[in-house]
Amino acid sequence: MSAFFKEESLKKGEFYIREEQLCDRLSFIASGYIRIYSDYNGKEVTQWISTPNYFITEIQSFMFGARSRFKMQALEDCQLYSISKEDYNALGQHIDHWDQIQQRFITACFATLENRVFDHLSLTAEERYDKLFENNKDLFKHVPLQYLASMLGMSAETFSRIRKKKIS
Repeated sequence: MSAFFKEESLKKGEFYIREEQLCDRLSFIASGYIRIYSDYNGKEVTQWISTPNYFITEIQSFMFGARSRFKMQALEDCQLYSISKEDYNALGQHIDHWDQIQQRFITACFATLENRVFDHLSLTAEERYDKLFENNKDLFKHVPLQYLASMLGMSAETFSRIRKKKIS
């Protein structure tokens, strides 16, 4: 399977993809952080921060050929391993049980999304902060805090107030 992936790098500030582009690859992040965001009503809204050892793509674009809704920008130098849409579609011809592997991968992604939506609907801002911190301490070292605040659905001021309370 690794033969299908090509090494790629992004410098800090470079875009993996921009809004309205077609995303024709799926990438594994070996190192670095990539911010997924969009402009909404004149402000940037961070949808997610992709971290090392996870995959990144614009799923609607990659799977269905839709134009990207998001910008994906390297927050620091990144090392990626990318597979083209064409090679991804050919994996089933080369890997036994590919359909089952793909189904488990997509199901895990969907479960993560369901959990995130539920957390946004049910947890307080402080509880969302605590959960992110407990599960992703490295984000707090590598990602500007205003992006984390946006990802958690809170203002930078609320995030700062909660953070100050936790540090004291």
